[in-house]
Amino acid sequence: MSPLDLQVNGYAGTDFNSDDLTAEALHHACECLREDGCAQILATFITDTIENLESRMGRLTALREKDPLAREVIAGIHIEGPFINPEKGYVGAHPPQCVKPGNVEDAKRLLGAAQGLAKLVTLAPEHDAGFATTAYLAGQGVVVSAGHCNPSLEVLRASTEHGVSMFTHVGNGCPMQMHRHDNIIQRVLSLRDKIWLCFIPDGVHVDFFALGNYLRSAGVERSIFVTDAISASRLGPGRFKLAGWDILIGEDLVARSPDGSHFVGSTVTVPRIKENARDHLGLSEAQVATLLDHNPRRALGLL
Repeated sequence: MSPLDLQVNGYAGTDFNSDDLTAEALHHACECLREDGCAQILATFITDTIENLESRMGRLTALREKDPLAREVIAGIHIEGPFINPEKGYVGAHPPQCVKPGNVEDAKRLLGAAQGLAKLVTLAPEHDAGFATTAYLAGQGVVVSAGHCNPSLEVLRASTEHGVSMFTHVGNGCPMQMHRHDNIIQRVLSLRDKIWLCFIPDGVHVDFFALGNYLRSAGVERSIFVTDAISASRLGPGRFKLAGWDILIGEDLVARSPDGSHFVGSTVTVPRIKENARDHLGLSEAQVATLLDHNPRRALGLL
């Protein structure tokens, strides 16, 4: 099994979203990812100003180019935002003051900064007028994932006709309380034949019993496991930073905002995902390989 994690914000003390990322820190993160059985990742950058995103992606791409291990491990970049829904609950841990509607001009700037490494962009279809940004990104060979969003079923379905082919961390990036039937989770599940469904299988972002229900509904063949790992992964309890955010990691290893109001990424690792899949979800080794390796590669067009 050669897992490809589509959503890694940082690892083992290294924050990819840092303005001070160093060659040593990047190499260390890649070493630790390999030690933990993760073959490749998409380095993930979350919502900030376009200028900050350009600078941070530019720094990582330059450092990656000089490091053979980093070139092997970092298969590309996942840009999560800033074209997401700014409403509380849907915006999650993303800074709402930096959220903006989808637009092709800024999308071009972000792809330029990624130097050809942008493989995945998460956006809110309902904040992309005429699906113009979605269509542009898809036309550039970038996988477009809906996430941190609340489109109607009609808008979500229409977005799949313009390039949306995935949904980012189903069951998260949405409010704790929603309409019991007409909610974003139900809409996504109803379109499982059109989009890949990504999940964070740590038992916290989605309770295992609910995740089991989602997997049975979507089918393992249409689902993907991601870590959404942050720099605090592997480090245990404490206080950390992610893209300028203060994060508290409790004894339960859950990453929360200091006020405890929402999760801020995850500290789950590939070994823990495998344990969870076996012990809490009853999945076979072959099914886990499908979720961690085969499906992510298929989703990116690598298989």
